[in-house]
Amino acid sequence: MKFIDLVKKRQSVRSYLNTPIEAEKLERCVEAARLAPSATNSQPWRFIVVDNPLLKDQVAKATYSPAISFNKFTLQAPALVVIAANKGNLLSKAGQRMTGLPYYLIDIGIAAEHFCLQAAEEGLGTCMIGWFNQKKIRQCLRISRNEHLSLIIAVGYPSSAEIREKKRKNIEEIYCRNQ
Repeated sequence: MKFIDLVKKRQSVRSYLNTPIEAEKLERCVEAARLAPSATNSQPWRFIVVDNPLLKDQVAKATYSPAISFNKFTLQAPALVVIAANKGNLLSKAGQRMTGLPYYLIDIGIAAEHFCLQAAEEGLGTCMIGWFNQKKIRQCLRISRNEHLSLIIAVGYPSSAEIREKKRKNIEEIYCRNQ
């Protein structure tokens, strides 16, 4: 598959089949994320794959509330991947202070997309989730306060093979050269 075709195939999936994911597929996704670049090679991530149904449901329930219910689909996903981050190594932290850019979050975004692209290659669907109750998830998974819970990725076999048309700005709206 050409890379551009893989990018077109990858979409946010919010409806999953009740089919377990093979461990090898999840490991290849984590391996793709592990190989992502990071500022000063700090690799500020840890991937916690949660596929035990009871524990996964506890984590899923921490991604929505009565007031904010749009992430309820996480209950359907056979696995959730919690990405915990540290703030990077000494050089990365110094750069963050000097520029004001949170490099570790940029790095997490790159690694998460590597994970999601590999998942698409494996025939899996994903959805990145940024709204969740950190305290509850920290308790469920026994994650130390030294790590920042940056992102959760729902992953599973999509309930539909349909690839939706991507609604994006025209290239002319986002692209220019030398100015």
